Amino acid sequence: MAYDNTCKYLAEKFPAAFVRWLLPIDEPTDVQVLKTELIQEPIRADSLVFLQTDNQILHLEFETRPYSDPPIAFRMLDYYVRLKRQYSCSINQVVIFLQQTASEQFFVSEYTDANTRHGYRVLRLWEQDPASLLSVPGLLPLATLSQTNSPRTLLEQIATQIATIEEPTQQADLLACTQVLAGLRFEKDLIRQLFRKETMRGSVIYQEIREDGLLEGRQLGLLEGRKDEALSLLTRQLTRRIGSIAPETREQIQTLSVEELEDLGEALLDFSEASDLTNWLNDRQP
Repeated sequence: MAYDNTCKYLAEKFPAAFVRWLLPIDEPTDVQVLKTELIQEPIRADSLVFLQTDNQILHLEFETRPYSDPPIAFRMLDYYVRLKRQYSCSINQVVIFLQQTASEQFFVSEYTDANTRHGYRVLRLWEQDPASLLSVPGLLPLATLSQTNSPRTLLEQIATQIATIEEPTQQADLLACTQVLAGLRFEKDLIRQLFRKETMRGSVIYQEIREDGLLEGRQLGLLEGRKDEALSLLTRQLTRRIGSIAPETREQIQTLSVEELEDLGEALLDFSEASDLTNWLNDRQP
């Protein structure tokens, strides 16, 4: 998922910033990004980040949705046991939720069953003071989702901060990450107004996201209403992700509005089989 991958990129690009933010360490030493593959039936997930510093591990899990299979709480227990077995050191686990909804699952911070209880820290970005995020370049994209009474003013502050970054590549990367995460909260017209796309073209993360299709659809004129190009692009992306598309499903896609096509362009990043597309379309039937 593009949002999770963007957060993973930030944590791996600016690991010390995340350690200072989430652990009681003023000046972390020798921060290392650990591989995300764990022993005992290896698993690998794009939204996982393991940072090791001062003989402890910071395990970050970025989530846009409160539900998963298996549930987040069980996964945190599973990761904890695997990490403890593999590294034998202190482990700090933090689940960072990006997008606000009314789900009670956003407040679950432990796994429990008849014989086991395992706790971890939950951080809801929309409740976080933006001050601690605005002061650190690597955390600026996350600031777009932090607490504020004036979202536009906050986004303008972030744009101003990024504009002061002198190193071109870092500025481009942070602009790209900011645009992606801001899309969870802000209108696309405002994002385009405050963040110039041409500045981002040299960004590694921008190119990676573009390949995933999140920004490619916009570049081809999805928002401007060139529906034929959008349909062609989405069909290619869907075929690459889930295989051939049934004729009746193609007909459903062709009836979507431009706005719905853009939503599908982002949603397809989570698809793994044809039923995911079918369910998404059925959810939008009158």
